Amino acid sequence: MIKKILFSLTLVAFFVALPAAVYAQTVDDDQISADYLLNKSPQTVHGGSIGAGGGVLGTRSSGSQLGIDSLVNWSSYFYIPAKDNSQFTWQYTMVGHAPFARGEGGDWDGETTTVNAPLVPVVMDLRNADGTPRFVNGKRLISDGTQFVTPTLQSPIFSRTFYSSSDRATQYTDAVQRAEFFNLADPDWHTMLRPAVKRARTMVLRRGTYAFSLNSDGTCCRFILVDINAFVNAFFPPTATDTASVIGAAENGGDIKTKDMSTFLFPNTFLFFGSTANCCVLGFHTYDVEPGGPENGFRERRYVLNYSSWISPGLFGAGFTDVTAVSHELSETFNDPFVNNVTPWWLSPNGNCQNNLEDGDVVEGLPNATFPITVNGFTYHPQNEALLQWFAGVTPSNAISGAYSYPNPAVLTSANVPQNPGCQ
Repeated sequence: MIKKILFSLTLVAFFVALPAAVYAQTVDDDQISADYLLNKSPQTVHGGSIGAGGGVLGTRSSGSQLGIDSLVNWSSYFYIPAKDNSQFTWQYTMVGHAPFARGEGGDWDGETTTVNAPLVPVVMDLRNADGTPRFVNGKRLISDGTQFVTPTLQSPIFSRTFYSSSDRATQYTDAVQRAEFFNLADPDWHTMLRPAVKRARTMVLRRGTYAFSLNSDGTCCRFILVDINAFVNAFFPPTATDTASVIGAAENGGDIKTKDMSTFLFPNTFLFFGSTANCCVLGFHTYDVEPGGPENGFRERRYVLNYSSWISPGLFGAGFTDVTAVSHELSETFNDPFVNNVTPWWLSPNGNCQNNLEDGDVVEGLPNATFPITVNGFTYHPQNEALLQWFAGVTPSNAISGAYSYPNPAVLTSANVPQNPGCQ
């Protein structure tokens, strides 16, 4: 079965020549220098200013998407004319329960929703071209994502701390979501993640599909760069019963379910297009689709998930560190779980031009993209996120304190102005 894979990428792209690597040990042709990623950072472009008027958010929910077997979700809409007036109403679906009344005259839906959030660490097993185990200077090329499970669980993504959008300690993604609907939602409205560590899964890659940099002690790996096509083929199952792929093994092993929001945690593993000069993708969110059966009413099964890499300090020069990718992907999953929330075309200050509700893409790569938070004795770097009001052109914003970005409202200070398709 051939699957159509929809995903939204966290991409850091800046093209430079491959620097020469100097080692006191044997250097293979796919081994690259430890500082190779330092110059890879997003480019920043400033867009135009907001004009008068703006969009309007709806204040009713149409309930969840029908005909699918997936996590709890709700839908609503906002109004703003596209630049060519071809569309005025924009539907969207988010995770959890609605922050306001459902339907005309419906009951207030403010409540706390808890979503199971499996965390699946991934082991990167780098092989020779013939599939045999690969050694460099006598040491096996294997990098284990389980080493980053504990710091990820202790981060503000899954641990609770205080934010201005909540009167009680909460998680980062919930704080961002509450900021969007701060003036519309019941104070008890929250969407929380319940993490659970699952069995590690192994991704096997053959030489020619990856490059790597060793740690200072010669062990694998400071970081790994993987061809995106090879990664997708090893990550997604070609059939519902496949257990060779990372996702297929987790699905068929019962570790992730359709009601979950699953994270596959990789160890400093970044993706490139065609050559390592065209990197680096740090994560993406999507869902794996499988057919339903009589036990679920033949509804399409959607396993909502993300690939996110832990980012060790010092790899990138743009502040991308520790849980930046995880925060980006999970926040975008909250706002666009099925990767189909279409918006007016937008041009963000970082130069990204898109027409979807991907709140992390608006901010990634900006000088103040991350928001340092100290929790459990460590300073983490989740990413600031654009709020729904930015996409909808709501002027002034009816989010918390009139913000368009959160937790740092100074990142985006005015709403999106709808662009021509492709920002032409």
